[in-house]
Amino acid sequence: MNYAIIRNTKYTMGQLNVIFRHNERKNTNYSNKEIDKSKGIYNYSIKQCNIPYSKSFNEIKNTYNLQGRIKKTSNVACEYIITSSKEFFEEIGEEETKRYFETAYKFVCNFKNLGEKYIISAKVHMDESTPHLHLVFIPVVHNLDKESGKAVDKVSCTEFWKGKNSYKVLQDNFYKYMTRAGFNLERGQAENNKHIPIEQLKTITNYEMQQFEKQTIQYEKEINTNNINELKTEYKRVIKKFNTLANQYTKIKATNDNTLIKVQNIQRDYESLKENVYKLHRSNKWLKHCLNKTFECVSIMFDFPIDRLKSIINRYIKGNKNDERNNRK
Repeated sequence: MNYAIIRNTKYTMGQLNVIFRHNERKNTNYSNKEIDKSKGIYNYSIKQCNIPYSKSFNEIKNTYNLQGRIKKTSNVACEYIITSSKEFFEEIGEEETKRYFETAYKFVCNFKNLGEKYIISAKVHMDESTPHLHLVFIPVVHNLDKESGKAVDKVSCTEFWKGKNSYKVLQDNFYKYMTRAGFNLERGQAENNKHIPIEQLKTITNYEMQQFEKQTIQYEKEINTNNINELKTEYKRVIKKFNTLANQYTKIKATNDNTLIKVQNIQRDYESLKENVYKLHRSNKWLKHCLNKTFECVSIMFDFPIDRLKSIINRYIKGNKNDERNNRK
């Protein structure tokens, strides 16, 4: 059977850039062995995001004046993993697969009256065994201000997923939306994932981020001691590490910015040169045409063979070139 599959994961601000690197394929290597780098060219964006998700979040928040108190531990974004079985996508073909994900994207825009403007990124991965969509969005709820009566948009993961059966409601609505769009699917089971192998579920969710967090915990364990000297030593180590990383970041950012500027300048120069070459080519073609017509007219006027005329002119031009070289010497 083929199922309509949608899964949700919540993220804090600190986790956003990790999934950005995974979703947008910014990493060099991946723990997920399912990823075939040679097929990366077939990945595409329904809504593109070229900057880190955390930066995009802040831009959207400021642009639309989103309210809500955000702590370091607050979940500020959600990610839907939308897919079906490998066999389903093989059956429906490339065009219908594309329509499947575009239809799913429209569903998310409308679900709970979210709005497309609060979607950070929608990236389709075709470089794994089963096509799937990573859709990252800000969980915005639309309320009315009690005092002014005006509409207020607020970032609140808790309120967005309020209700005991919130995920069941999500899956019910997703299934109905997709089947109404003409896709022959069964409803995904809320508590039974047997229709997707566990390894596949792991590879298309936040597996990379979980591995990253485990490594981070190993490096940044708190020191539980009252020994002043140990605390001072640890403080110095942390400050030194921070300064090293800050310097590295500054150098890398400066190099990256300079490189981008150079690339843009080279691109502009290339386009200008390309235009000039095209103009010269057209001009040269026109001059050749005029020269041939001149030979024809002279040949007719003086009843002189055109080939002999061209030969005489060529010898004359070569003679002048030799004279110029001798004069330079």
